[in-house]
Amino acid sequence: MDFSWKRNLIILWLGVFFCSSAYSISIPFLPIFLHTSLGVNDHLEAWAGISFGITFLASALISPYWGSLADKYGRKPMLIRSGYSLAVLYFLTYLVTDPYLFLLLRILQGLLAGFVPASIALVATNTPEKHVGYALGVMATAGATGGIIGPLVGGVVSHLWGNREAFLFSGIVVLVAAFIATFFVKETNLNRSGERSHVSEDIRLAMGNRPFVQLLGLAMIVTISVMLLEPLITVYVLELGATQQDASLSAGIIFSAVGIATVLAAPRWGSLGAKIGYTRVLFFGMLGGGIGNLLQVFFDDLYGFGILRFFYGLFFAAVYPALNAMIVKVTDADFRGRAFSLNQSSTQLATMIGPVLGGFLGGWIPIKLVFILNGVLLLVTAIWVKVKLPIPPVPGTQPVKESLNRSAG
Repeated sequence: MDFSWKRNLIILWLGVFFCSSAYSISIPFLPIFLHTSLGVNDHLEAWAGISFGITFLASALISPYWGSLADKYGRKPMLIRSGYSLAVLYFLTYLVTDPYLFLLLRILQGLLAGFVPASIALVATNTPEKHVGYALGVMATAGATGGIIGPLVGGVVSHLWGNREAFLFSGIVVLVAAFIATFFVKETNLNRSGERSHVSEDIRLAMGNRPFVQLLGLAMIVTISVMLLEPLITVYVLELGATQQDASLSAGIIFSAVGIATVLAAPRWGSLGAKIGYTRVLFFGMLGGGIGNLLQVFFDDLYGFGILRFFYGLFFAAVYPALNAMIVKVTDADFRGRAFSLNQSSTQLATMIGPVLGGFLGGWIPIKLVFILNGVLLLVTAIWVKVKLPIPPVPGTQPVKESLNRSAG
């Protein structure tokens, strides 16, 4: 395994980068696509929220099944399956003209997706134990980098050609990820002779690990926090004075500001977490993210909003790498692939709840107030992490330093 893990890490980083770029080329601009290309005029915020969330509901329900198959037959087949399926679905979305058919395609995207979680699981199970934390931290930057490039490309494509053409670009880009998985990824640490686990058994084992369950709950909360704003940012950009013609480009730049901040800050948060403990890093990330959302009340122009989103990203960059590192710490090595699959289900469920809730809230109260509620949610969660989150050592893993020294914090 030692001869290939670095090579796999680089290749899978590229695959996740292209897959994440494909998503963020077209998906952030769904409200404009629904309005200008599919003719949705009434209840646009609700349509946008449902369009975001329905994909992730489907993915949350099916993800444990794909994870179980991956443990038996390999993560690479899951990469290939999801990569080519997503490419076809993006191309079909380019052709769609009916909003209800568009929703059907979004459901299919959720049912057939799984490239990113399969990549993370492959890295987690094919990397030497002492390098797992580092490798997962590197993988976190792949999605963030895709989140930088994708909205910029999508904004330019939408500005020059149209939102429909952005889906065509997404299909081409995710096809590159599928080719990478097909021809370059290796999987060496797989026991094909073992019995395939059942989802019910995986859930039972997970529920017996209290720290792991707490981390799943935290992952859901922070993902709801992120996705609550996802369908509203483009609409908010319009409210701040951007023209409909320029809204996609302006929103793309603002989406990318968070990604740029993540790429800059995540490695530093990772290094700090190794020194002071990932629980403290998680606390600081949520605290800064909450304050960043609350400060939105003082900004009423696009430039201030963009700067504030960058500030938010600098702190929130700590959250997901810290959660992933803590999952590694509190799970045994032979359960780790399934642990990340269950984590993916929880985050996908939250990714469904967040946009739907955000879409309806955006149609009911001012969007600025949604930012304030989001900030309060993160601050309350940060306090809970600081006061109530012990992470005891688990047999087969290294003890978590901060839980042993809780009295010092």
